[in-house]
Parts: sequence; structure tokens; C-alpha cells
Amino acid sequence: MKFGPKSTVMAVLTAAALALTACGGGGAGGGNNGAATTSLTIGQLQDLVSFEPADAHIGHSMPYYQAVYDTLILRAPDGELKPMVAESWEYNADNTVLTLKLRTDVTFSDGAKLDAEAVKANLDHFKEAKGRDAYQVASLGSVAVVDPSTVAVTLTEPDPAFTYYLSLAAGIMGSPKALGTDGIKTVPQGSGPYQLDATNTVKGSQYVFTKRADYWNKDLQKFDKITMKFLADVTARTNALVSGQIDSGLLDPKTGKQAEAAGLKLTASQVDWQGLLLMDRDGKVTPEMANPKVRQAMNFAFDRKTILDQQYLGQGTVTDQVFGPDSGAYVDELDSSYPYDPAKAKALLAEAGYPNGFTLKIPSMAGFEAIVATVQQQLGDVGIKVQIETIPQANYVPDLAAAKYSAAIFNLYQAEPWVAINQMISTSALYNPFKSTTPELATMIDAVQNGGEQSAEKAKDVNKYVTENAWFVPLYRLDQMFFTNKKITVEPQLQQAIPSLYNYAPAK
Repeated sequence: MKFGPKSTVMAVLTAAALALTACGGGGAGGGNNGAATTSLTIGQLQDLVSFEPADAHIGHSMPYYQAVYDTLILRAPDGELKPMVAESWEYNADNTVLTLKLRTDVTFSDGAKLDAEAVKANLDHFKEAKGRDAYQVASLGSVAVVDPSTVAVTLTEPDPAFTYYLSLAAGIMGSPKALGTDGIKTVPQGSGPYQLDATNTVKGSQYVFTKRADYWNKDLQKFDKITMKFLADVTARTNALVSGQIDSGLLDPKTGKQAEAAGLKLTASQVDWQGLLLMDRDGKVTPEMANPKVRQAMNFAFDRKTILDQQYLGQGTVTDQVFGPDSGAYVDELDSSYPYDPAKAKALLAEAGYPNGFTLKIPSMAGFEAIVATVQQQLGDVGIKVQIETIPQANYVPDLAAAKYSAAIFNLYQAEPWVAINQMISTSALYNPFKSTTPELATMIDAVQNGGEQSAEKAKDVNKYVTENAWFVPLYRLDQMFFTNKKITVEPQLQQAIPSLYNYAPAK
């Protein structure tokens, strides 16, 4: 099975907190007065951990790495996988050996050549370092240098998402001489289109990059200078956008109205779904949840459209399934599985043996207060008493992973099917902490893993199963509201929280 520029996939999540810095950008919400745009200033939600490739993380932090590092494969805005450092790639018959043919004209910023030995060094380092996105190489067995421009990657088992991961953190290429050193954490040595301007960079505030003179792909160097400002606070980002201190940034429905009034352009896309993870499907902590009728009742209890309108000013689409329309596993008719019907919810609870409902404890954290209160009210209306336990934001994911709660509100991105399955459905998934499964579901998941080009189509069976058996209470797919001024244009990145750096260009 051969892959050149073809294949579809996905990606991402999150948010954070803090600061506004002066200077940068160029021109308020209006045009550029006919002058050529040579710089780009982006408002970032997350700060950079470090430039060490093993610290790279999908989503909001990827543009930092895309500025200074190439990846083996490039993911186009529509999700198609295209050549980058790897000119082509091909799997063997059982999809366990991936052979990549490399470009021969790529160099690192320290002058070293990017060849097969360098690729092996990077993949080995990424696996050994066990960084934040180490799961991307969980199936990586070994890397062999076939010749200076050819690498053979042996997987321990088929991984339908592996080439997708090579367009993200796992595919980042750093100079082998710098990998694992303290120096690369602050001064990146990559083969990317830009290099860090350390003099004008201030950790925790702004990161400045200038165009590399000897970069191999001039088409990706659309600006002479790129500045990324860390502005976690949405009000600070909005003010910076409206005043022209930054050229682009992600806002929310409320602040988006201010941006639109200032003449800024909205580029909307849907990435995350928000809803309840019903994790205790075997009733280990909450016995009532072992009955599918109870979980189905919880789905019928929610007035999704009203919640979306009240919480997000209608910026999204109600849904009853956790696989998005662009995933390949989406099934249109599943979105009518659970219309708002409190009477039916009560009837199902009675059929399950709980006519008086039961008590359910769920966690809350900063930022989730409003939606958690709504969950408490809507489930309470059908007889399920919700006890809310507020915990620190830093504890939220670890506590879910430790199976401390039977259910929890969360946002998850609607990923490429194999990624989504291993995020929330398989027995090794982070958001399946009770390791729920059935023989029927396990067979379906195995078919996805070994499905090759039919992997996404086979994942429709998994989607139908978890929807009909109410493994989740998805409420809606949220709009990502990305705003830009008139100096630049940008394309959204399919299934990704913010655009890739490559998606920006000066306005014509």
C-alpha cells in the first residue's frame, strides 16, 4: 500500500492563562494601505515549554515548532498528507514496515545534513525521551537506515495513524548533534523555514523568528519575520487584535462580536466536541451506570440546542456522536439518536430499575463551572442527583485517568478514527480509565486497526456501537473562532484547534 501525497487525518485541544505585550503586529483591523506585508504576528494561547522536539505537543503549541523544524510529512489544510522531508512513503503488505524516501537537499540550521541517519536519530530520541506526545510512537519498533536517503520503520503492530503522527510531534526533525542537550531547549537547531531571533525573544512573552536564507522550500517562507506573542487571556488577545498589536488569534463567541465590530475577519471551523464522558460502563464506582438504559436516559435528558445557545451563543452544531463529519467515521443518522425527551429519560431509568433516580458525583474545574451547573440541572430534572466536586485544573485529567470519577464533562477533538479510538474507546485509551470493552467492540476495533485504506469506513461500526450503547453524552461540536486582520489570509486546519503556520499568507 503506497502513500505519496494522499491520506486523511486530524488533530487537537486546550487553553491556558496570562499577559499582553506591546509592539509587533502592524495596522489595526483595517487594510495595509497597499504596502507589502513582510511580517506576521500571532497571538498564542499557550506558552512554549521548550524547543526540545520531545517537548512538542499537538494543537496550540505546534506553530512554535513549525517555524524552526520540518516534519517528515506535511499535513495540508484539508487533512491530506503531502511530502515534506519525506518525498514519498510506502507500507509493506501487512502495514508493519513503512519505508520513507527522503529529500537530499535539506540541511539543519547548524549546517548538518538531514539524511537517513538523522531521521533515525530523531525517531529513536523521540521514543526514548518519553515526552508529552510519546503516544505517537507507541507502535514504533525499530528504525533502520537502508541508504543515505531511505529509512525503514518497523512497527510492532499496524497503526493507521502513524503517518499522520509523522506530520506532528513525532515527525519533527532536529539536528542530531543537539538532540537531548540543554542547548536545544532554548536555541532550536532544526531544518525549518525560520530560525529563532534570540535577541528579541523573551520566554513567556514573545518569540521572534527570521527567514532562513538557505531553506530548501521557499514556498513556505511567506514572511520575512514571524512573531508569536503569548496571550492566554482572551480579553488581552481581543484587545491586541483590535488595536493591531497582533494579526491573528483565537477568540470566543462573546469576544468575537467585538472583533467583528472592529472589521476583523472570522475563519470558523469545528474541532472539539463537548459533553459527558460516561466512563464507568461496568458500574465499578456507580453501579447504576452499568445498565445501558441508564446511560441512554442520560442522553435523552439534555436540551442540546438550548445549552449551545446559552453557553456559546449558538456557535456550534448539536451532535449525538463523538466522531466528526470530517473523520471518515461519521454516520449522519446517528445525530438523531437522542432528541431531548425528559419523559423518555425517566421511563428508561424506571425500566432499568431506578424509578427514583440515583446519585452521581462528577468533577468540575475552572472554566467548566457553567456547563457543569447545567449538567446538574438537566440530569436533576429526570431524577439523577449530581454532586459536584471542584478540583484544581492541574488534577482534572490525572484524576479522570485514575478512574476517580464515573463521569465527567470534557472537550475532546474529533480526531481521525484510529486516534479517536485510542484516545477514548480502546482499553488503552486515556479517557477509558475503567478499560471498558466487549468482545463485539474489540472485534470492531481490530478491524479498524487492520483495515488499511478502509480503516475509517470500518470505524463507522465502532461509532454506531458506542453511540447506541451510550458510552458518552456528546452535546455539540464547538466552533473555533479564529480572527485575522486584513493584512493576512489564513486557511483553517482540518481537525486542529488553530491553523498550521504554513496556512498563513500576506493578503493580496
